[in-house]
Amino acid sequence: MTYFILKNFVLGPLLRILFRPWIRGSENIPSSGAAILASNHLSFSDSIFLPLLTRRPVVFLAKSEYFTGKGLKGALSRWFFKSTGQLPIDRSGGKASEASLNTGLGVLEQGQLLGIYPEGTRSPDGKLYRGRTGIARMVLEAKVPVIPVAMIDTEKVQSIGQKLPKIRRVGVVVGKPLDFSRFDGMEGDRIVLRAITDEIMYELLKLSGQEYQDVYASSVKSRRAALVR
Repeated sequence: MTYFILKNFVLGPLLRILFRPWIRGSENIPSSGAAILASNHLSFSDSIFLPLLTRRPVVFLAKSEYFTGKGLKGALSRWFFKSTGQLPIDRSGGKASEASLNTGLGVLEQGQLLGIYPEGTRSPDGKLYRGRTGIARMVLEAKVPVIPVAMIDTEKVQSIGQKLPKIRRVGVVVGKPLDFSRFDGMEGDRIVLRAITDEIMYELLKLSGQEYQDVYASSVKSRRAALVR
């Protein structure tokens, strides 16, 4: 109920007036049933504008730090993410990654739309980076279609480290569903997982028009952080 009120009567109308967001290809999102929305990740605001422009609620797996902040800012962050149906996940790897996978599968088992950023983190420079294969495992285990989604110009609204957003028009391009049923039962094959992930990233590349870098975004961020020290 809180999500419905925020989207339709509080936050949604304000964002539509200020940012005039547009969407193309919304008919590719199924009106019912489970599916994964696989999106590029340019900005924190991606998780705001994508659900705003879809007819159905979208559940994102948000990093746990958004739910553990202190003070007024932390309280507001927790309230927002819980109100919009986002679920906290631990991205530290190992058992945490397995728990995140199970959380996502639980969302899909309920017939919901699950939003995933295959790159694993926001792009540091607007380029599209190599996808993590966790999305491929989830696709094969849940046996659901993947809907590729390209966020357009959201990095111009709020780039990494920018606290206050700028008023710029943003958009969403939704591609046709991808069916990977030909790989059923092969979720343990690393080559298959990589092939599925790369196919998803190729679709995102076509939809977004971004420059592609065949490295992980997290590696680029780590190298840049090391140079600053």
